[in-house]
Amino acid sequence: MRTYFLKKFNVLLLVLLHTSESTLGFNWPGKLAEVKCIERERQALLKFKEGVLDDAGMLSTWNEDENNGDCCKWKGIQCNNETGHVQMLDLQGHDAYLTGSINITLLTDLQNLEYLDLSWNDFIYVHIPKLIGSLSMLRYLNLSYSEVSGSIPSELGNLSKLEYLNLNNNHLIGAIPVQLGKLTRLRYLDLSDNDDIRGEIPYQLGNLSQLRYLGLGGSSLSGVIPFRIGNLPMLHTLRLGSNFDIKANDAEWLSNLYSLTNLELISLQNLGSSHLWLQTISKIIPNLQELRLVDGNLVDNDIQLLFDSQSNFSTSLTILDLSKNMLTSSAFRLLFNYSLNLRELYLSYNNIVLSSPLYPNFPSLVILDLSYNNMTSSIFEGNFIFCSKLETLNLQNCSLMDRSFLVSSASVTNFSSSLVSLDLSNNLLKSQAIFDWLFNFTTNLHILTLLGNLVEGPIPDGLGKVMNSLQVLDVSSNKLQGEVPVFFGNMCTLQELYLGKNNLSGEISSFFQDASWCNRDIFNSLDLSYNRITGMLPKSIGLLSELETLNLQVNSLEGDISESHLSNFSELEYLYLSYNSLSLKFVSSWVPPFQLLELGLASCKLGSSFPGWLQTQYQLVFLDISDTGLNDTVPEWLWTNSQYMYLMNMSHNNLVGSIPK
Repeated sequence: MRTYFLKKFNVLLLVLLHTSESTLGFNWPGKLAEVKCIERERQALLKFKEGVLDDAGMLSTWNEDENNGDCCKWKGIQCNNETGHVQMLDLQGHDAYLTGSINITLLTDLQNLEYLDLSWNDFIYVHIPKLIGSLSMLRYLNLSYSEVSGSIPSELGNLSKLEYLNLNNNHLIGAIPVQLGKLTRLRYLDLSDNDDIRGEIPYQLGNLSQLRYLGLGGSSLSGVIPFRIGNLPMLHTLRLGSNFDIKANDAEWLSNLYSLTNLELISLQNLGSSHLWLQTISKIIPNLQELRLVDGNLVDNDIQLLFDSQSNFSTSLTILDLSKNMLTSSAFRLLFNYSLNLRELYLSYNNIVLSSPLYPNFPSLVILDLSYNNMTSSIFEGNFIFCSKLETLNLQNCSLMDRSFLVSSASVTNFSSSLVSLDLSNNLLKSQAIFDWLFNFTTNLHILTLLGNLVEGPIPDGLGKVMNSLQVLDVSSNKLQGEVPVFFGNMCTLQELYLGKNNLSGEISSFFQDASWCNRDIFNSLDLSYNRITGMLPKSIGLLSELETLNLQVNSLEGDISESHLSNFSELEYLYLSYNSLSLKFVSSWVPPFQLLELGLASCKLGSSFPGWLQTQYQLVFLDISDTGLNDTVPEWLWTNSQYMYLMNMSHNNLVGSIPK
C-alpha cells in the first residue's frame, strides 16, 4: 500500500547500529544472561499484535506457546539482560511491513522502553497518542513513513532523554509544539514532508544546543526563521523549505554554523534577491558536502556570486542541486571546473539550452540530471557529456530529436561507458536510430527509460543480444509495432518490463511459452496494456512466481482464467485485466495466495454471483468490477474491506444493497 502514500523526496535516514560506537552513543546491553521478559509487558506486546495486520509474518515469533513464550527472544525486541524489561522495539518495515489501525497506546506499558522504531509501515491515519509522553526512558523514536496523521502531541516534550525524533513523511497537521524546545538532549529532529504542518518555527527550537540534524522541509511553515547567533551551534545538516521570509540577520546566524556540512533550502522564493544570503552561502561552501538550492528563483548572476571565486573553491562538495530555478547554459559552463569531487549534479527545470557538443570537466560525476531543459539542438556523439564515472543520466522532457544521437566509427572506437541508468522519456524521438546509438554506447545499462516518445517500428533484436545487463526497460507510450519478442524471457537480468500503450500484436501464449524465463526468480513487473495482443492466457504464466504487477488491460485477450493461472503469485499486488474478453472462473471457496492493492476487471465476465474470493482482499485501494455481469446483493464484508479504498467502481451491473453511511 505504501506505493500510494509515499511521496517523492530525498531521504536521509540515520540508521543507528546497536553498538557503543553508534552515531548517537547508544549502548544496548548484550544478551549474556537468561532473563525472561516481564509478564505485563509480554501481554502488552500480544495485544499490540492483535491490532495490526501482519501478512508478511514480521511478528510470527510473537506467540504464547511454551516454546516461544519469552518475549525477549521475539523478533524486533531486546530486553535488559538484568531486569528483563523490554528496552528496544524495532519493527521497521520495508519489503515486509505492518498495516492496520495500530494502537500505539498499548506500548505505553513498556515503561523502560528506550528505542522505538515503527517506521516504514502502513498505519493509515493513526494518531500519535498523547500517552507517548509517558515513555520517560525513550531515547530514540522513529515513526517516519508510517502514515500517521493528526497533530504532533505536545506531550513529546516530556521525553527529556530523547536524542532522536523522526516523524518525516507522514500526514501530520497543525503547528510544531513549542514543547519540543525542552528536548535539550535531542540530536536529530526531522519533521519534513508533512504538507499540512503550518505556522511558524517555534523560537524554542533554538534551545536544542545538541542538535546535529534539523529537517523542516516539505511543509506549509511560514513566517521568519527565528534562530539567532549561538542557536544550534553543533548543526551539521539543515533542511528548510517553505514560504519563509528570510532576513539579513538570518544569514548572520547561518554563517556561524561552523559544523554545517549539508544545506538544503527549497522554495525560498526570495533567496535569489537576498545577496547577503548568497554571499553567506558562498563563504560556507568550502565546508559543505551537500548543497541544495531548489526553487529559489536563482539566475546566472546568482550562481556567479556563489561559485565564481577561487577563494571558495571546494574540494569537499559532492552533491549540488540547483533544480527549478532560471539558469541558462552560462551557469552550467561556470560549474565545469568548480569542484573536481562533485559526484551528483541536479539541474532539472531550468532554461539550459545546449546547442553544441560540450566536454565538461566533471571527473568524479556519477549522477547528472538535466531533465526539463531545452536541448533540441544538442548532439550526443560518443563520449559527449559522458564523464568517465557517470552512472546515471536523466534527460527527461528535453525536446531531444533523432538528430541528437549520432553514431560514427571514430566515436564508437573511442567509447567506454560506465552508464547504468539512462532516462530519455518524454522527448521527440521517432526513428530506430536511437536504438543504434544505445547499442553502441550504453551496453552496460541496467535501467533504460524511453517512455512517452514517438518511436516507430518493431522492437529490435539487439535489445536481447547487446543489453545483457538490463534490469528495467520502459518503452511504453510509443508507436512500436510487431510482436512482443520472445527474447525478453531470455534476458536473465531483466526484472521489470513496460511495453504498454504501443501498437504491439501477436499471440500472448508464444510470449510465455517460447522462452526460457531464466529470470523467473527476479522478474516482478510486466505491463503489456493498451496493445493489440490476442489469444488465451496460458497457464505457463505461473512460471513468473515473483510477479508483483501484471497489467494486461485493453488488449484482445479471450478465454477462461482459473485459479491455476494465478495460484503461484504470492507476491502479486497489482492486477489489471480490464477490457478484454476474459472470463474469470474461480470456485467460491478459493483463497488466493496474494493480497492485492489494485484490481481492475472491468468488462470481464465474473458470473452472476458476487466474487467471494474478494473477501480475502482487505488491503485494496482500487477496485474496478464494472460491467462484469454481476446480478447479486452487495455483501456487507465489501464495505469492511473498503476502509483504505480511494476508488471503487461497480457500475453497469445488477447489484442491490445499501451503501453504509
